[in-house]
Amino acid sequence: MNPTLLDLKDIHEPEAIGWWPPAIGWWILAVSIPLLVICLIWLYKRFTRKTALKTAGKILLEIKQDSARDNLQKLCDLSVLVRRVAISMSPRAKAAGLTGRQWLAFLDSSVKSTPFSEGIGQLLADAPYRKTPPTELEISQLTDLCESWLKSQAKLKS
Repeated sequence: MNPTLLDLKDIHEPEAIGWWPPAIGWWILAVSIPLLVICLIWLYKRFTRKTALKTAGKILLEIKQDSARDNLQKLCDLSVLVRRVAISMSPRAKAAGLTGRQWLAFLDSSVKSTPFSEGIGQLLADAPYRKTPPTELEISQLTDLCESWLKSQAKLKS
């Protein structure tokens, strides 16, 4: 047989592999990366939230046990503590600018009744305008109220 007479065709190369549709591994990666990022953000917020509440609990215990502070100083410290926790637990724009009755209503929103607006919690808004400093009983009741508010924050955000 004559090699020049053979009807041979040139090598036929396959078409280049296209980029679409991607392989299953790319789909899994595309789904798992955003999920991982969302989970990490959620864990970070949960960790910092719990840390803020634990720290607030320790500060509240210090305020409660410190006999060197007078009642007015304890009241100021309790007010600052509650404000800081509220700002760190809620959106800053929602809690930071509140004063007076609006502030007390905001605090009441996370507990069952209205102990801030109608109870001992009024001291947080009225104390700077009173002529007499709060009594030991009032400070004790306010400290207990702030402690129960902190516990409700822990349950509310968990």
